[in-house]
Amino acid sequence: MKVEDSELDQKQNAYKAAVEAWIAGIKEEEALASGDHSVAEIDRWEEADFREEALRKKVKATKKEYEDALRLKFFDF
Repeated sequence: MKVEDSELDQKQNAYKAAVEAWIAGIKEEEALASGDHSVAEIDRWEEADFREEALRKKVKATKKEYEDALRLKFFDF
């Protein structure tokens, strides 16, 4: 089963969007690390860390899907 270029474009765009969301998550976490030293601020920082980790996992998954599609197209496996 060959992979169409439009499918590759979709997977590439999904990967790029996931990376951009991850970057935003990292910046959010960084901004919260620069805040005051209250318990509430630490809680928000930890929550941002959990969101960042979930976004990282999404990037890894979309990258794998894109790489798998490229392998299928160019190497037929």
